[in-house]
Amino acid sequence: MPLPAAIGPYALPNTFVHRLPDPASGRRYEVWVDLPPGVSAAQSAMLPSVFVTDAPYAFPMVRALRHRVGQRGQNIADFVLVGLAGPPDESAVDMRNRDYTPTDPLRRTARRTQHYGGQGYGGGPAYLRYLADIAVPAVSAHYGLDPRRRLILGHSYGALLAAQALLTRTELFSHYILGSPSYWFDDGVLLEMAAAYVRSHRDLDARLFQYVGADERPGPGARNSRDEDMVADTRRFQAVLARGRFSSLRIHSQVLPGEDHLTVAPSGATRGLLWSLPG
Repeated sequence: MPLPAAIGPYALPNTFVHRLPDPASGRRYEVWVDLPPGVSAAQSAMLPSVFVTDAPYAFPMVRALRHRVGQRGQNIADFVLVGLAGPPDESAVDMRNRDYTPTDPLRRTARRTQHYGGQGYGGGPAYLRYLADIAVPAVSAHYGLDPRRRLILGHSYGALLAAQALLTRTELFSHYILGSPSYWFDDGVLLEMAAAYVRSHRDLDARLFQYVGADERPGPGARNSRDEDMVADTRRFQAVLARGRFSSLRIHSQVLPGEDHLTVAPSGATRGLLWSLPG
């Protein structure tokens, strides 16, 4: 029997796309929302939420983790998933290079420039203003989300953005899941920001989970990083924050064996959700 003609693309049930442009830049951002099974928008009040960067990749992955691993709230508390998506007519690479990075390494004459392609870095502060002033309040109000359990989950450059939020807009989220954070970016500017925060603040009220693959450092294996030791950088970020002796800060970091920068994301996100939102 021949295969019948396709009847259309597959749509994820109980998901919603909201166009939510940034009035400052005019960029036509979107937020994608997924509600737990059996929950309507009217019933979502006071549920926790997980905001994910890199929505085209992370949104379906974290949605599947909530369903499969979460087991309807038994292992992971049911949550409203919010995907932070760029303008539909813009490439994801251009968006994340601009919106997830704190500085422009090409202007700061970073020592090594082989990691950077194209232009337009350093839009992280502007994008965080958009999240703080527009996206997070709008989604939280519409769906009645619990502000005490509002997470951000980011990987690589996405974790770089989440780390900026941790240090500059701490109150925006209660929990931060940072996967394979690109602390190497611009000669370690995020490590400089963390050290400056420790010098100027008495507390940091947040829950922070970091994960990184054991192969994300130079080594003989084909899956080892070629240049950056992201394992050491992740430990260094935790050590810098530990100097502050912040009474409200909780940090948990894991180095996952047998994982590289790409393979570590699903297992790391799973562990971060289990730690942050136990059922």
